[in-house]
Amino acid sequence: MHSIGNRANAVVTFAITILAVICAVASLSDYFNSPSPSSQVQVLNINWFRNKPDGDDEVSMTMNISADLQSLFTWNTKQVFVFLAAEYETPQNSLNQVSLWDGIIPAKEHAKFYIHTTNKYRFVDQGSNLRERDFNLTLHWHVMPKTGKMFADKLVMTGYRLPQSYK
Repeated sequence: MHSIGNRANAVVTFAITILAVICAVASLSDYFNSPSPSSQVQVLNINWFRNKPDGDDEVSMTMNISADLQSLFTWNTKQVFVFLAAEYETPQNSLNQVSLWDGIIPAKEHAKFYIHTTNKYRFVDQGSNLRERDFNLTLHWHVMPKTGKMFADKLVMTGYRLPQSYK
């Protein structure tokens, strides 16, 4: 006859094994999801574009950001971190990334949104490299699951250009 300790050990071991199998199945189920998010960003106005006293260029702009990220959510998704970045090239660096806006989407119901905003973070270039500069706006997202591996992706939107003169 087994003691109470042996029986409790067997029950706890069995429960942990079942929990591990359920977590593995939840994690693997995300690989069968093929999301198709969409986004559009419209730059409405360059509020100001100036050369700061330290020689850095700084831009403030008003934007409309609309996105449908509902396809990123599965039953294993805890939340999605999303951010909009300006990406451009300079003679010194092949890729410059400046975060302009970010947010956390806690549920699928909030994953389709439209926001009218100015850049939340300063768009600053270390140097005078932004005049007449072409840039891309890239929407990045990081899907944080309840269990399993976190994954990230992005959507690049091209065709933006900064003005020639400061204002």
